[in-house]
Amino acid sequence: MLATAMAEKQYVFDIPWREGGTPVSVLPGAGVFGANASGKSNLLKVMADMRRHVLGSFRSGIPGGGIIRDPFRLDEPSAEQPSRFEIDIVLNGVRHEYGMELDDNRVVQEWAYQYPKGKARLLFDRQGDDIRLGTAERSRSKAVLDLLRPNALLLSTAAAAGHPALVPLHRWFQRNLRFAEADSRSARQVLTAKMLGDKAQREAVLRMLRAADLGITGVRTHALDPAFQERLRRALPILMGTEEESAEDDHPFLKGLDELTGVNLLHRGADADIELDAEEESLGTLVWFGLVGPAIDSLGRGTVLLVDELDASLHPDLVERLVRMFQNPEKNPRRAQLVFNSHDTTLLGGAVDNRLLGRDQIWFTQKLNDGRSQLYPLTRFDPRKQEAVGKRYLGGWYGAKPILAPGEFDSVVDSVLSENS
Repeated sequence: MLATAMAEKQYVFDIPWREGGTPVSVLPGAGVFGANASGKSNLLKVMADMRRHVLGSFRSGIPGGGIIRDPFRLDEPSAEQPSRFEIDIVLNGVRHEYGMELDDNRVVQEWAYQYPKGKARLLFDRQGDDIRLGTAERSRSKAVLDLLRPNALLLSTAAAAGHPALVPLHRWFQRNLRFAEADSRSARQVLTAKMLGDKAQREAVLRMLRAADLGITGVRTHALDPAFQERLRRALPILMGTEEESAEDDHPFLKGLDELTGVNLLHRGADADIELDAEEESLGTLVWFGLVGPAIDSLGRGTVLLVDELDASLHPDLVERLVRMFQNPEKNPRRAQLVFNSHDTTLLGGAVDNRLLGRDQIWFTQKLNDGRSQLYPLTRFDPRKQEAVGKRYLGGWYGAKPILAPGEFDSVVDSVLSENS
């Protein structure tokens, strides 16, 4: 998400990252393109998995138990490697590095540094059972060690113990890397519905619903099945990243969950507004309704939103409008970031005057012969400013396209037709 020399200047956000330092230039969005099964979704799942480990490690881990993870499945079992995650972020105007390495049994490595004046300051470094602590709140750090388990992250344990130097880093994960995928659509629709009940957010949500030209004029609530409501009670805090926050820090849309109701959309009819059940709605309408809430919330709080298959069931013009909201500094003053994957080549743009994504905001995934996914940026190809990126992508200039065999498709059809003639 760092801007390069190829960045479109209107899309670049400058943020402070150390005391007295020159601001660093970051990007508000990144789009990942590639063939089916090339790893686009897994890239976002990896980010969400890191968040899941940080938030749930201490609370969910069983003493003496192992670690639930998703290793690379196409390796031989004997060759299975630890899972390694590392993130480099700017938090409260200071650069932070945090990383971990996990196997099925324990935390192999874990480390955290910050750079308040441009030089590394140790927060902690863990190599198996050997742990070095930084100078900040050393007495609290030693108390955390008494609670630490081999299969629990130190960051997760420190946050549970209220360690003042590490809670802000843990809270960043609570509020960021929220994953919008098909399985979370119901919870996201509930979030949108709850925002409609908030005076500060209602008008923004309604305007986005109406602006999509879906014929939506409003919403009407109805009672939820108690069992479904309990599932949402568990799912919504996970989506919002508030599952480990104290009551006073709870996200405002989680309050009043006991009074939560389901939502039917109202549509413009010939003489009056008509209420439709969810099963009567188009998939595109439901997808958009589930995206509106997280998008507005992310823009309002300046968080990182991950969206899988952004273009699924949505018109390209609607997808473009959503991306432009994050790209526009006036609409995104808190510098939220959108990371998504898509098959929609119109997002890659044609001529430079209507390009939606800058050249350094475009990434590709390609599956290698051993099943691994390779992630690489468009900037690797040194594209010209006037380059028609979408057209060249379809022409195979950048790779990341399926290698199809039209003859095989034709022969299958011929075979089926002959068998049924």
